[in-house]
Amino acid sequence: MPEPVASPFTYAILRVVPRVERGECFNAGVVLFCRQRDFLAVKVGLDERRLNALAPTLSAEDLRGHLDALVGVAAASPDAGAIAQLPPSERFGWLVAPSSTIIQPSEVHTGLSEDPQATLDALFAELVEPVPAS
Repeated sequence: MPEPVASPFTYAILRVVPRVERGECFNAGVVLFCRQRDFLAVKVGLDERRLNALAPTLSAEDLRGHLDALVGVAAASPDAGAIAQLPPSERFGWLVAPSSTIIQPSEVHTGLSEDPQATLDALFAELVEPVPAS
């Protein structure tokens, strides 16, 4: 049986920066693109406890809507606007472009993966899911 082939991928973390001037942030998603596997996806999760600690007046519902819109762009959802209809590489570039909004991507990282969806899930679990309170 042939060994599985690992493909290169790139990813960025989506961070919530409620008040840019303070520089405080927390991770709320991961964008992963693997050109060889024709894979582009965003996985998001909003930790409301962290949001309330950093920005108690910011609406979790509004923020969740913005995060969901990024998921729609990655998935090429018809209701996600014109950017969602671009080729995957251009959508990835748009999703990870530096911005000064409340949701900001990290620098882009690279790796190798045999299964991009499993890699996305693992990165999300490691980098975004809340650490259980002790």
